[in-house]
Amino acid sequence: MFAKFEAFMNRFFVPLAHKVDNQRHLSAIKAGMVAMTPFTILGSFFAILPALPNMLGETNSFSQFILSNAELFNLPVTLSTGLIGLYACAAISYNLGNHYKLYIPGAVTLSLFGFLFMTATFDKNGMLDITNLGAKGLFTSMFVALLTVELYHLCKKHNLTIRMPEGVPDFVSKSFELIPVTLIVGGTFIIGRFALMQTSGELPPTILTRFLAPLVGSMDNPWSVLALNFCICLIFFFGIHSSVFSPITRPIMVAFIAENISAFQAGQPIPHFYTAGASSAFFGFTGCGISIGCVVACLISKSKRYRQIGKVSLFPALFGINEPILFGAPIILNPLMFIPHVFGGAIIGTLPMFFMHWGLINKPIFDPPYVGVFLEGFLTNGDWRTILVNALQLVLAVAIYVPFFKIMERNELKDEAKKKEKKNIFDPGETDILDGLDLDF
Repeated sequence: MFAKFEAFMNRFFVPLAHKVDNQRHLSAIKAGMVAMTPFTILGSFFAILPALPNMLGETNSFSQFILSNAELFNLPVTLSTGLIGLYACAAISYNLGNHYKLYIPGAVTLSLFGFLFMTATFDKNGMLDITNLGAKGLFTSMFVALLTVELYHLCKKHNLTIRMPEGVPDFVSKSFELIPVTLIVGGTFIIGRFALMQTSGELPPTILTRFLAPLVGSMDNPWSVLALNFCICLIFFFGIHSSVFSPITRPIMVAFIAENISAFQAGQPIPHFYTAGASSAFFGFTGCGISIGCVVACLISKSKRYRQIGKVSLFPALFGINEPILFGAPIILNPLMFIPHVFGGAIIGTLPMFFMHWGLINKPIFDPPYVGVFLEGFLTNGDWRTILVNALQLVLAVAIYVPFFKIMERNELKDEAKKKEKKNIFDPGETDILDGLDLDF
């Protein structure tokens, strides 16, 4: 049964996953979203600072310094997560333009122009409103970046550019090359904005938010996240990296953490639990599949080989690197490890998100850099109860891995015993006699 399922995955799903992972538009989105990580970390960090006076009291000098410079500490949040759509547009256009080997400054600047044209609104004083430049405009930025670069590539392909004579400096030649492209791209977005405002009276961020609401909103349901995590564990079991889901999941995570930071900054309830920090700290606790359970089982094993694997795998697992145990035990493509890795990993990894959804632990406001188990979970929301939740995950992982590991261990002990018998085919007395013989010729 398992062999047939493995053959099916290798024949149909694995090639599909590789095609999706290598698709140029999805790859550009994935790389662009990863590039947003420093901005989410920066925004998360500075969003926490204004809350410190409430925790430490307002009378000490540190709190007074923060309170007197509130505008300064709020500015990094506004200019990072508050403009995340703008930065994502630049990053995605850079990666797709690089794929086509286009003039990158042109691709990026044209994309930013298109994004601003499709999102910009102004208040009654004529000042630019940045609401659509943040998380609300994130999906618009993806669409605009891809469309702009494709238009640029199309113009280049059909020679709709101005070619300068040889000897003209490259930067001058590139600038003149962009003139027809700029007119075409700019005209496209001018017509697009006019048409949308005339027909619906709304800009793309509002339209796309409504259109994508079922997909984005589903990630506020822990059961949907559980189904997604099950799929991730399943493909990981067959050696396919979870990054194939990144073009879909990463934009939602980035939008959610930006909205959480804004809500926290405004003193409002935190709306979302599904963020990159929470996923890494809980679903990725010691690695996909919560494989620390297998590491612990190896450490207490009677088998010398498994004990050695456990020792080698322990330290990397504490920092979310589980390749040593995945390929050492092995877990990957091992029928005995299918249930604990796929079902156990998905359920145990999603359990903390159920707790967040139910209000048992705080929702995340920070996407910390990876700092190891327990501490990472605490940093995501500053709630000490996350440490207890990670400890519960550890206990549950050991409980679900050990019974299946014991079957592997018994087989391994039999193999070790056979190898030992082959090495000692003579009893001790016969060995002494052989040692005393002069067998030199």
